[in-house]
Amino acid sequence: MKVAVLQMEVAFGAPEKNIANFYRLTEQAMTQRPDVLLLPELWRLGFYPQPILDYADADGAQTRRALAELSARYQVNIVGGTVANAIGRQVFNTCYVFDRTGRLTTTYHKTHLFTPSGEKEDFQPGDSVVTFTLDGVKCGLAVCYDIRFPELARRLALEGVAVLFVPAAWPLSRLIHWQTLIRARAIENQIFVVACNESGIGADNLQLAGHSAIIDPWGEILAQAGEQETILHSTLRLAVRQQIKENMDVFADRRERLYTPKVPIS
Repeated sequence: MKVAVLQMEVAFGAPEKNIANFYRLTEQAMTQRPDVLLLPELWRLGFYPQPILDYADADGAQTRRALAELSARYQVNIVGGTVANAIGRQVFNTCYVFDRTGRLTTTYHKTHLFTPSGEKEDFQPGDSVVTFTLDGVKCGLAVCYDIRFPELARRLALEGVAVLFVPAAWPLSRLIHWQTLIRARAIENQIFVVACNESGIGADNLQLAGHSAIIDPWGEILAQAGEQETILHSTLRLAVRQQIKENMDVFADRRERLYTPKVPIS
């Protein structure tokens, strides 16, 4: 599976400009003929103008049109980052996945909302974990703050995903957390992690970190970006997972009964 990560420099609160940039980067990425494109979190707006309901995409319609058009035009799977998606008066941080025909195959609403930024006050959390299949490969999703919750990635691994896609809008001030967590999720779950972060400036002059990365199940970094807008390319050699499991099958050695706390954690 060949993947391309579109580390976009997102123009804050400027959806038309960002959609045009998505078209430009997709055209550039497709010269390498990837099987899958991955976009960052909230790439249509940046993270994030307020009040978010005034800027959100009603039912994700504008975003879905753009993703469907380009996936069909280039016959490429697109894991569409996320969009501020207004459903009535509620706003979700939503990822849409389109297959090579331009068909919407998966919708995921970010489940863990970042309390320190007030995300819980502006967005509704999703309540479902999703898996999906691209070209016969089982995949999962985690969005930005989701990656701090190892239980989510472990559940996806137990459900058999080979690739975890991670759209994010992660700040430069916590870059070491980003780099550590995405690598840890790959190693501990013996899966590929394909992580796409924004670059540029967010709300309150927050510098986004960039440093998107593609990581194999052994923790090897196959491709990594700096802070500037760029496109990463790599081929995921899926057979390596079986080789790793034959040498160290952590799932066979799990003792699940030990992992449930006896006393509720407050």
